[in-house]
Amino acid sequence: MSTLQAFLQAMIQETERRLFDESVPRIKKCLSLVTESEVWYVPNQETNSIGNLILHLNGNVRQWILSGLLGQVDFRKRQQEFDAKGEYNKEELTELLELLEKDIREGLATVQSDELLRVRPVQVYEETGLSIFIHVIEHFSYHVGQITYIVKSLKGIDTQYYEGINLE
Repeated sequence: MSTLQAFLQAMIQETERRLFDESVPRIKKCLSLVTESEVWYVPNQETNSIGNLILHLNGNVRQWILSGLLGQVDFRKRQQEFDAKGEYNKEELTELLELLEKDIREGLATVQSDELLRVRPVQVYEETGLSIFIHVIEHFSYHVGQITYIVKSLKGIDTQYYEGINLE
């Protein structure tokens, strides 16, 4: 295995770990802590609900990885992610996350190492495969933090993501 192939495999593993072993379980935990109406709660017009953020993450990852990195057709309607106001319940949002994981894992299994440095259009940008991976990880994490903050604010609780783990 070449160094570039080894790097690609490490990048794919880290992407899957950060998204599907860390972030998605955190979103699911947050969904389990809120009511159906709280999923769509917004304190003002300048913020997004948990539901909007989940739809946004689904659209963003599909656009950047499946379309941008893998060349699939881009069906994303970004504004609809933010315009939604309760069209999905918690179960349906969870199913979207599970389908996203399935589709992304399948897609990532097909990425070739020569795709890492090739520049291609994504959304309104020109990105390398490497920059796509970095964007997706940081963007996903950013919005999971927002979802977590919404839950903590609504419920006045610690989400206990690190329960039983000594971080000292």
